[in-house]
Amino acid sequence: MDYFLQLLGGGAGNLAAYLAAHVLLCLLPAFFIAGAMAALIPKASITSWLGRNTPAYVSYPAAAAAGSLLAVCSCTIVPLFGGIYRKGAGIGPAITFLFFAPAGNIMALAYTGSILGVEFAAARFILCLLFGIGIGLLMAMLFWRDDASHDAQTDALFSEKASVGSAATGLLLSMVALLIAGTLKLWPLTSTLSTITLPLSWAQDWQNTLFQWVPYDAAKGEEGVTFQGSVLIFLLLLIASTAWKGLENIIEGANRWTWTTLGLTAATLLVAALRLTPSTQGLELAITGRFFAVGLCLWAVWHYLQALEADDRQAWLWEAWRFVKQIFGVLVIGVFIVGMVRQIIQPEWIESWAGSNTVLANMVAVLFGVFMYFPTLVEVPVAKMFLDLGMHQGPLLAYLMADPELSLQSILMVIAVIGRKKTFSYVGLVAIFSVMAGLSYGAWVDGMASSTLALGLAAFVAMLAGLLVWLHRMQVSRSPL
Repeated sequence: MDYFLQLLGGGAGNLAAYLAAHVLLCLLPAFFIAGAMAALIPKASITSWLGRNTPAYVSYPAAAAAGSLLAVCSCTIVPLFGGIYRKGAGIGPAITFLFFAPAGNIMALAYTGSILGVEFAAARFILCLLFGIGIGLLMAMLFWRDDASHDAQTDALFSEKASVGSAATGLLLSMVALLIAGTLKLWPLTSTLSTITLPLSWAQDWQNTLFQWVPYDAAKGEEGVTFQGSVLIFLLLLIASTAWKGLENIIEGANRWTWTTLGLTAATLLVAALRLTPSTQGLELAITGRFFAVGLCLWAVWHYLQALEADDRQAWLWEAWRFVKQIFGVLVIGVFIVGMVRQIIQPEWIESWAGSNTVLANMVAVLFGVFMYFPTLVEVPVAKMFLDLGMHQGPLLAYLMADPELSLQSILMVIAVIGRKKTFSYVGLVAIFSVMAGLSYGAWVDGMASSTLALGLAAFVAMLAGLLVWLHRMQVSRSPL
């Protein structure tokens, strides 16, 4: 019984830490951006770059380029992926975007280079790019019939809008800027401009209590809940209590609960951009550059929101709310399960099993990335820790390929968007290609000749391509005339 309670406590603690640290400046803007993509952007604007009939040499590099600009985690990218897929992007380019953004974005690569070395960062970039495009192409080949059906459905849903208005463009760009301002860890966003100490003597005691309830252990991916995090969780609960009344029937028109929800959301993002630190003297409130950047972006969002026509505004909020209902519930379940699994899996096991460049070692590294999810960029110092403890560089790269892509909660979220069949195919391909990336890089580190390595990779790709061509022909032969 005690062990079961420990598992439940681990799940609840992981969920609390996740809500306090990740849902706000990353996921909340992502839901609104996804809603804007679905409601305000014409299908032609998406399909001209990412459509199933767009030439592959245009659509796949465009998908990777779009993903490279977003320093987001595997959960935050799913609403954006859902937004472009719902509006008509082909399954292949959409999958490339989903794969490349968390692992191959500019911030992740720069941070990888500073911690693990330029050579390792280069390998991560090249393999993420090649394998991301490869996985997208394979998904497009496997599900070409579903892709055609999905394309026809989006024609029926979104054929009425011909162009993006200036207000819609400004709103979308403002929200993208809000997402970037909230996630980038760069000066001057992280700089402290002013500090105020509030006479709240109980703040330090509350922080100690929180760390007792939700332990902090970086090696296990446990982040704990800070004083500021508890405030943000409370604000999230307030948003949830008003959103059902303000957004569920938004198509019929906005009401006072709608504006209350939006106001609470803006206030929560501003609080998240501050830095609240309990001390023996009270509560230290630090005003950061991020606070002003987020405030400026929120002002821009409000400005363009007022310029939108009422029907467009209602459609945007409805689509954003639809994404929240579709995705957020499974996200909560996934985060809770991961917290329970963390109580069982010990990092020491991974270190001992992944000390050599074997198939098993790379598979263990990939599996570790699924269940021991770390927030965006945090996987890099964790990888450095494993490297120092003896993990081989091959499995280490496999972990860095899989961790940003295949967290359990993101898998559940992707199922909600594209269904089980496509999701499990995507997960299987990511796992296979991550293991191959680890084996290839590990073999190169161990001294294998480049020509031999290239020949082996070419044979693997040829075998996989041949299998999928055969599957494609089987599908075509069985399709009705």
